[in-house]
Amino acid sequence: FVTATYQYVRQGDPLFTIYSPDLVATEREYLVAKQNQQRLEQSTITGVAESAAALLNAAVERLKQWGVPQEEIERLESTGQVQQELQINSPVSGYVMERNALPTVSVQPDMRIYTIADLSTVWALADVFQNDFARIKVGDRAALSADTYAARTFDGRIDFIYPQVDMNTRTARVRLVVVKPRVHQIAE
Repeated sequence: FVTATYQYVRQGDPLFTIYSPDLVATEREYLVAKQNQQRLEQSTITGVAESAAALLNAAVERLKQWGVPQEEIERLESTGQVQQELQINSPVSGYVMERNALPTVSVQPDMRIYTIADLSTVWALADVFQNDFARIKVGDRAALSADTYAARTFDGRIDFIYPQVDMNTRTARVRLVVVKPRVHQIAE
C-alpha cells in the first residue's frame, strides 16, 4: 500500500500484506483449538475442559507473538476462516524513511521492512562561534532558518552544547530541539 519513501502515513494505515506458511498454520491451530475447546468445555472428566482452554489460550498467545493484531484474531474467531495474507498496518504516524517491502520479496525475522519517522520532534545541529559561547546556555530559545526555507524560521530550544571546539573554525556544535515545528514567515 505504501509504495515510496518519504510518503506520510497515519497510525493504522495499511502498509503491506504478507503471506507466511507458519502464520497460516498457527491460525489453523487456533481454529482447531477453538473447536476442541467448544466440544470439550462441558466434559465431566477432570482436567479435560481446562486442558482444552489452555491449548486455546496458547494458540492465542502464539498469534500475539507473531504480531497478529487483536482485530485479526477477532475476525478469525468470528468467521472461522484462515487468511492467506495478513495486512500489516502502521503502528505510528510519520514519514516512511526506508522501504524494503517489495512485491514477491521474501522477508526474514531480522529484516527491517519499513522505517517510519515521527518528525514531530527534530534535532538540528548548529555551529556556534567561540565569541558567542558566553551568551548561550542549555534551555535557551533559538530560531532556526535553512536555505531550503529561505523566508521561514523555526522555533526551538538549545538541548545540548557539545564540549569540543573545532580549532580550525573556532566553533562548537549545539543541538537544537524543534518540537512540532511551527513555521513562521519572515517578511521579505
